[in-house]
Amino acid sequence: MLAKLYSAGIYGIEGFLITVECNVTKDLPHFDIVGLPDASVKEARERIRSAIESSGYFFGDPAITINLAPADLKKSGSAYDLPMTISILCGMGITRTEDDMCFFGEMALSGETKPVRGALSMTLAAREGGKKRIFVPAANAAEASAVDGVSVYGISSLRQLLDFLNGNIILQPEKFDRQIFERQSSNYEIDFADVKGQQTVKRALEISAAGGHNLLMIGPPGSGKSMLAHRLPTILPPLTFEESIEITKIYSISGLLPDGQSLITQRPFRSPHHTASAVSLSGGGQIPMPGEISLAQYGVLFMDELPEYGKNVTEILRQPLENKEIAISRAAGRFVFPTDFMLVCAMNPCRCGYFGSTVRKCTCSLTERKKYISKVSGPLLDRIDIEVEVPAVTYQDMNRTDPAESSESVRKRVIKAREFAQERYLKNGEKIRVNADLSPMQIRKYCRLNDAASKILELAFERMGLSARGYDRILRVSRTIADLDGRADLNEGDVAQALQFRSLDRKYWGQ
Repeated sequence: MLAKLYSAGIYGIEGFLITVECNVTKDLPHFDIVGLPDASVKEARERIRSAIESSGYFFGDPAITINLAPADLKKSGSAYDLPMTISILCGMGITRTEDDMCFFGEMALSGETKPVRGALSMTLAAREGGKKRIFVPAANAAEASAVDGVSVYGISSLRQLLDFLNGNIILQPEKFDRQIFERQSSNYEIDFADVKGQQTVKRALEISAAGGHNLLMIGPPGSGKSMLAHRLPTILPPLTFEESIEITKIYSISGLLPDGQSLITQRPFRSPHHTASAVSLSGGGQIPMPGEISLAQYGVLFMDELPEYGKNVTEILRQPLENKEIAISRAAGRFVFPTDFMLVCAMNPCRCGYFGSTVRKCTCSLTERKKYISKVSGPLLDRIDIEVEVPAVTYQDMNRTDPAESSESVRKRVIKAREFAQERYLKNGEKIRVNADLSPMQIRKYCRLNDAASKILELAFERMGLSARGYDRILRVSRTIADLDGRADLNEGDVAQALQFRSLDRKYWGQ
């Protein structure tokens, strides 16, 4: 008997609809799976046989052929266990399905269901394919229920699903509480108020957050660089629901979504160790998975001790920073992952960390300092909008009893600045998320300078030897500074402050 039902698969971070066709006959016994399955899919034969028998049904020795269409796309993983099992039972006449149903999940030998990666992406693909009722492992139900327009049923065992399909029990679909998402989006355990002093650095971080600008902090050990970087997400605007969905897709496919959690509700903060490989950053593998730069989507990628990273690792960042995506080609196909993140770097001014310090004498020679600092390439520096020096914290700062400004207070200014910018861009029909995304043509349009500001920038261009990319980045930062003050045009103060946050090039790199 021929049976047909629907499932979903994963390609990159996107899902696609799969038609599962099963033919069960009384010919010579065999169990074949076709449609470009990999080894993990072929191994499902033993899991399916045991799950059916453990659920109280006789399997016997039928002739089974299962086709997973489209047959030209590689099928991998254990998510096809459940739909193939149901298709066999439909072919045996034990149960039946309807056209608006979609199934995915791993089967245990006992007949219980196990969670799979990418449930959110597969549910979205099922919805796009017109499926209204989605049957998933109970552990994936919270995640899949975040998709609007479908009813998601969490299934704990094959026996339970068969009872429902045969009309013996009633199951209630999983409910998604959007208010929980809204409450958790700005609920951080750390706060900007934890950081003593460092007002200039905090101002740089505020500008960076308001415009989505990449940032580099240079300072001696213990000055608070890492502490400040970890608190940057707390002053960023809360995630929108659409942003949360996209981030959750990445984390779900990577197997990093916490158990029972439906969505990633806060902006990611990724901090790979300096021994991390290029592949761990960019993503890869035989069937490529997202790397750290994709896991930081709509959040922060923090690279502490920047010169300690391998040259091949830091150079990988150049193209994703510009294009907001990374393409990885393998024999299985071409996979594109999003990379729309803020890059925040921290480093010491020299190997010992105390060059220019008033607290402790530097022990590095000039040659050692140049060798250390040269590990950061010019092209990567050109993609960093803001550079700020982080001085050692003084006793007076540490001994202050008056409360520092909270993350909530700074975040309100950041949100207001972004809303001011969005109003400007939407009025002109532009799809620009943050000022850091402005193209050279858009910079000319939206970064208008008065005469005094133009003269300051002209002088700086000549003395600092700015590149064309550096010139544009100063204008983008100036645009953000003006947005924080709610002004349409840029003045000399905006440009002067933006130049102040590019002045370290000459001090450390002689540029």
